[in-house]
Amino acid sequence: MSVNRFVLNGVSYHGHGAINEIPGIIAAHGFQKAFVASDPDLVRFGVTARVTDLLEKNGIAYTVYTDIKPNPTIENVQHGVEAYKASGADFMITIGGGSSMDTGKGIGIVVNNPEFADIRSLEGVAPTKHRTVFTIAVPTTGGTGAESTINYVITDVEKKRKFVCVDPNDIPDVAVVDPDMMSTMPKGLTASTGMDALTHAIEGYTTAAAWELSDCLNLEAIQLIAANLRKAVANDPDGREGMALAQYVTAMAYSNVGLGIAHSMAHTLGAVYDTPHGVACAMMLPIVMEFNAEYTGEKFKKIAEAFGVDTAGMDQAAYRKAAVDAVRQLSVDVGIPTKLEKLKEEDLPFLCQSAAADACAPGNPRPASLEQFEEMFRRLM
Repeated sequence: MSVNRFVLNGVSYHGHGAINEIPGIIAAHGFQKAFVASDPDLVRFGVTARVTDLLEKNGIAYTVYTDIKPNPTIENVQHGVEAYKASGADFMITIGGGSSMDTGKGIGIVVNNPEFADIRSLEGVAPTKHRTVFTIAVPTTGGTGAESTINYVITDVEKKRKFVCVDPNDIPDVAVVDPDMMSTMPKGLTASTGMDALTHAIEGYTTAAAWELSDCLNLEAIQLIAANLRKAVANDPDGREGMALAQYVTAMAYSNVGLGIAHSMAHTLGAVYDTPHGVACAMMLPIVMEFNAEYTGEKFKKIAEAFGVDTAGMDQAAYRKAAVDAVRQLSVDVGIPTKLEKLKEEDLPFLCQSAAADACAPGNPRPASLEQFEEMFRRLM
């Protein structure tokens, strides 16, 4: 057996009302002022206030930073670094989905590793020497799992591309996964982030680096998502709780074993068209599953069964089709589109080249040529 590294949070809190643990965490570490990085919409709709009200009640000073976009940019991180330095804060709280947490990761890494002030220098596996600023991550979406990963994704607007940063130093110190923080998510966001989590789980389960520990986590996440995403979209509390756990569990795994070309293609769609990441993942996932099917052994049988399919008597072709069909049906049921009207013929060469160069591509169980990328992208037209 080869040596496999597994990096996890130091500690995490789960369940309804988990955010009430935050003041005690801060007091235990002796911190004085929080830098709260949060999506401006979450601030506007009072979601961020659920945490900042706790800070005020406990006499903890804070500054709120909201220069964060759905696909966070180099500029968002740069502005955040300056805002953090000016704030006098000594730790960070990130509140939101992957956008807030990815921005916070970039900020925290650069603050403690100023030699990487050129954000592009963080692409890939950057040799940072110091841990990020102490961070408490509070997810408000049931999808990205960024609170438990060593990855973050930044958009280079100038070059119309996203780049992936992989760094054990960026993982938040504490994750507070409270499904009550997800209760105000609109249906569309619940659906797209949930399908992002499913893409994490299926790609992480079938990636070239997958092994026994990651497999058991990802397979459990697939089962949780199959059972809970539809309920979460209907704002059922049990569904919200199930998705909160599912996205965290798969993030523990995929963070350590990587993903595949569904994410590579989703990244470039987000960079070029600003397509929401979860929507792009959901559209690409069944297409990529079909492309990969013959390179996955019996894993699609386990995926089909996680969706409740009785595979008894099915041959390999049948259970592979059943797995893809179950994923596609879930996506349709939660309202994800199957076509991308923005996709233009003249953009295909750049999209294919960008997807092939993406950091997630090498993890795919089947290599893809530029011609094969184009064929898959065309299925969205």
